[in-house]
Amino acid sequence: MTTVHVAFPDDVFASLRKSPREVEREVRLAAVIDWYRRGLISQGRAAELATISRADFLDELAARRIDVFDVDIEELRREIERA
Repeated sequence: MTTVHVAFPDDVFASLRKSPREVEREVRLAAVIDWYRRGLISQGRAAELATISRADFLDELAARRIDVFDVDIEELRREIERA
């Protein structure tokens, strides 16, 4: 496994009132959420990379008001018409 290191000035942790471990978790989660929103990875893969369960990942998305379902209105209309 490849490891990526991101350096922050020490005062960042005091400003955020978070430990380096907490910041690491938040940065990891922010990255996978961004990749998920851009359609680069699935929910399952995002949860795996964030080292949390898929249910917890969905909770994180909900807390940030990020849609979990991507609905194309035109496609939905066509499906309704066919039903």
